[in-house]
Amino acid sequence: MAAKTRTFQQKKRTSSLLINLVLTIICFIWLLPVIGLLITSFRQSQDIFTNGWWTVFPHREYQNTRQITVDPSVNLDGDFQIEGITTNFEALRNGLTTPNGEKLTWYGNKRTRTIDVSERRWVGFSAKLSLQNYTSVLSGQTVTFKDAGGRDVVTRGPDLGSAFLNSLAVAIPATIIPILIAAFAAYGFAWLNFPGRKILFILVVAMMVVPLQIALVPILQDYTRLNLNGTFLAVWLAHTGFGLPLAVYLLFNYMALLPREILESSYLDGASNFTIFTRLILPLSVPALASFAIFQFLWVWNDFLVALVFLGDKNRVVTSALANLVGERGQDWHLLTAGAFVSMVLPLTVFFLLQRYFVRGMMAGSVKG
Repeated sequence: MAAKTRTFQQKKRTSSLLINLVLTIICFIWLLPVIGLLITSFRQSQDIFTNGWWTVFPHREYQNTRQITVDPSVNLDGDFQIEGITTNFEALRNGLTTPNGEKLTWYGNKRTRTIDVSERRWVGFSAKLSLQNYTSVLSGQTVTFKDAGGRDVVTRGPDLGSAFLNSLAVAIPATIIPILIAAFAAYGFAWLNFPGRKILFILVVAMMVVPLQIALVPILQDYTRLNLNGTFLAVWLAHTGFGLPLAVYLLFNYMALLPREILESSYLDGASNFTIFTRLILPLSVPALASFAIFQFLWVWNDFLVALVFLGDKNRVVTSALANLVGERGQDWHLLTAGAFVSMVLPLTVFFLLQRYFVRGMMAGSVKG
């Protein structure tokens, strides 16, 4: 019996180690490009074109130590000897490694008759990092940087600061409005008896499977007739309509599991439905409300299609501004990486600070009482 127990414990430890190893590898694969993107967003434009982001860390690289001048009498059209090695001009143009580890590289054309000698040496941490890229991206002012050829480029910043504020103006109301409406609706479906309750709830759940894309054109036509197209109200109403079915379903499943005794005692004490909802249901439903708030906020913040259709360029949000930045400045990696992190910083902050509510929200939507 003891032998079986030890065997079981060994298998359990082995399984745990394998799971942890796989999760570590997955986390590393996910974090590596994110770290590269973050470091690149702080690097100078010319450095991005000349070497990789990993060069900011200590590493070994070839550094010029001296130069060799080839005698004018040497014929460069054939083979000749240099540093005891028989070679030719083309080999030196491509770079030639000597037995002692040095690298010989011909400098310029044949007329220079100069060879650079490089050795692999350790280079410490590079401190050539700055906030200039973020300043250029967030502002709409004139900025200057160097391109891949080292030439100065003068252009205007993409002004992601205004787009960031527009995204906040869209995401916050588009999160609060459906939560308020869905909380009242979920309470009615869970605890109130009225004619057609089950049919209405089935219709609400059925709307979850309706693709968002098929509703864009009819809504856009209505907005055009009502002169709402291009306004924040249009986007708020659209996100409220698209988010309500999931919100009602999620909050209904959570509220339906609340202890019935609490509500019955409140009814006996003479409390009204509104008092019960505001004093009991809402405080007890904070985990479900918070979880849906996170879902909705991340969805609205990362949305591109709805904002593009109903807002356009009149009130450009971060996703639209970043898409235009890719099209207009596809070669300016320092601006693209900084803009990407501007769009990522708030969703990542919300996720890491409130990630425990994601699990509670999924559990609330998967259990039916």
